[in-house]
Amino acid sequence: MHGENGMPAANGLGWTFDTVASAYEKFRPGYVDELYRTLFRYVPIDETSNVAEIGIGGGQATLPVLRTGCRLTAVEYGAHFCELCREKFRDYPNFSVVMGKFEDVALKSHAFDLIYSASAFHWVPEEIGYPKVFSLLKNGGVFARFANHPDRGKANPALSREIDAIYAEYYYKYYDKKPEKQKAYSEEQARRRAAVAEKYGFTDIRYALFFRTRTFSAREYVRLLGTYSDHIAMEEKQRMAFFSRMEEAIDRHGGKIVLFDTIDLELARKSG
Repeated sequence: MHGENGMPAANGLGWTFDTVASAYEKFRPGYVDELYRTLFRYVPIDETSNVAEIGIGGGQATLPVLRTGCRLTAVEYGAHFCELCREKFRDYPNFSVVMGKFEDVALKSHAFDLIYSASAFHWVPEEIGYPKVFSLLKNGGVFARFANHPDRGKANPALSREIDAIYAEYYYKYYDKKPEKQKAYSEEQARRRAAVAEKYGFTDIRYALFFRTRTFSAREYVRLLGTYSDHIAMEEKQRMAFFSRMEEAIDRHGGKIVLFDTIDLELARKSG
């Protein structure tokens, strides 16, 4: 489904995020405090810890981890994001960025206490990503993945139906795909996502869900959509008409759109 989890890795749209690094930094949300409390209860992190982040993007999930005092190595494919984060976290001497795809970069095996990825691991092919994470972790080390899933239908169903029609006319027609009905992210989806790690030798599998709401003006929401890889990749004239219709629809329905976010966290441990 279109949204903050983008599209599968196979269609190669990961590059598009980097073209809108500053907007991504402004409009993509961070993650709730309770998520980090849950993560750090599962794997205590301090200044002795060695951590890697896969797909740092604009650094939305980075500061709470850096504040533990750990050594944090970020892996990021986009040059603009690399520069943005080097500047953003310049006051943290234990922070560094390696530019490249996680599949390709060389990192030290059996070296990390925690490897995590926020709304990015879906870009990495499962059969490459999980074994590589496993090989990089110390025995007892932890892999955490989390992502945000916005639901726009709950607050204003009439607006959501109109947005669905706009998606059908522009987005789905452009990609020659059958329109999908938007559904809220479920606990069962989180459970299935968490269970994937078991196939690759991980144990102590856990998951948790967290919730929040966000409100956008019509213009802000269109700018948020402009950070989605599959939206950016549309032909410009089609994309601009799509966004214009979206903005008009929101303005007709009171000028605001409310998103109900579900954030899933999956945790797994390398036994040893």
